Amino acid sequence: MNAGKTIIARPGRAISGRICVPGDKSISHRALMLGAVAEGQTIISGFLAGEDCLATMAALRDLGVTIDDRNPDRIVVKGVGLHGLRSPGQALDMGNSGTGMRLLAGILAGQSFATELTGDASLRQRPMERVAKPLRQMGASVATMDGCPPLRIKGGALHAADFASPVASAQVKSAVLLAGLYADGITRVTEPGITRDHTERMLQTFGAEISYGDQVAEVHGPATLTGCEVAVPGDLSSAAFALGAGCLSNGGHLAIEGVGINATRTGVLDILRLMGAEVAITDRATMGAEPVATLVTSSSQLKGAVIPEALVPLAIDELPLVFALAACAHGTTVISGAEELRNKESDRIAVMAAGLRKLGVSVDESADGAVIHGGQIQGGEVDSVGDHRIAMAFCVAAMCAAGPVTIRDTANVATSFPGFVGLMHSIGLQVAND
Repeated sequence: MNAGKTIIARPGRAISGRICVPGDKSISHRALMLGAVAEGQTIISGFLAGEDCLATMAALRDLGVTIDDRNPDRIVVKGVGLHGLRSPGQALDMGNSGTGMRLLAGILAGQSFATELTGDASLRQRPMERVAKPLRQMGASVATMDGCPPLRIKGGALHAADFASPVASAQVKSAVLLAGLYADGITRVTEPGITRDHTERMLQTFGAEISYGDQVAEVHGPATLTGCEVAVPGDLSSAAFALGAGCLSNGGHLAIEGVGINATRTGVLDILRLMGAEVAITDRATMGAEPVATLVTSSSQLKGAVIPEALVPLAIDELPLVFALAACAHGTTVISGAEELRNKESDRIAVMAAGLRKLGVSVDESADGAVIHGGQIQGGEVDSVGDHRIAMAFCVAAMCAAGPVTIRDTANVATSFPGFVGLMHSIGLQVAND
């Protein structure tokens, strides 16, 4: 990892073009894992070859799964079945990937061997008891280090559970459902809010008996999964940064093709429209189990808004961008109900607030959000603290700045959006690696 890598972003010009963004990170993780424990071969197209997903791929190889990635457009996973994984004989390094660690924990809870999951300094500070607790409830032995990684998991015979999650988290839900594949009976997860349903859709595609609604999902175990073809759509979380740039543009017209528009992910589109953004959805289609479309945007007059709390879990990964756009908008934006942001790759509320203040923006931070007073952004230097989405958010905010913005510690942009600087530069964003 290139610790300390820097991006310099300058005030912008017209944003235009017709582009595709890299594949969806959440779906890429899940396709690898379910393909690994399915019977037979799984072929993945559109896979995101970012560092997070590559860490999951490496971990699965260490667990005895053969994965052919010589053709990046056709990843072939030779499934070993639910009980065909083998002890890796070493700790599995998940890098910066909270998704990889939490979801893989659900699968490892059903194995007959012990495994340790670790990661980089950022990941080792993220809360894991939220996953460990339900897995223990199902019969696995799971140890953490003061609630954080490394995770030490000793699987075994699991029993079905009815788990009411205290947090709305797709990662927690997914870990429990994946463990439920190994349990005898119906494993049910109830959440306090709606979260992304990629795991449920993909489990259905692989042949699991599963039912799900807005806040409840249940899977019947023990299950048998069958390998299949998985087409990964473009990542809406990545597309959002290009959309944001298009909204702040002083002219031009931007189209982003083949983007996943799963209804549990599109909160950011609703928020952008609430703030006055011109965003259209065209060319709707279906890619495997997921809906896709072309997203079109152009120069917009953004205004401050009170963000409905119901939209927050549907846009949790895009909220750093919302902070950035709010700083450029006319008026005040209020974000609340977003305490989960404090448990991401960084404390995203604190880091975004600190960075915006360094650029002259008035921000009132609260326990679960912030009040952002939009206006003129100054040039300056901010620290993304190694958080990829924060780094990209400040690149977009710099379009409205009075001078260049230097963004420190940006190497982890590659975890979710490899080629970010080059693609964004191609549409007119004034960004460059230093």
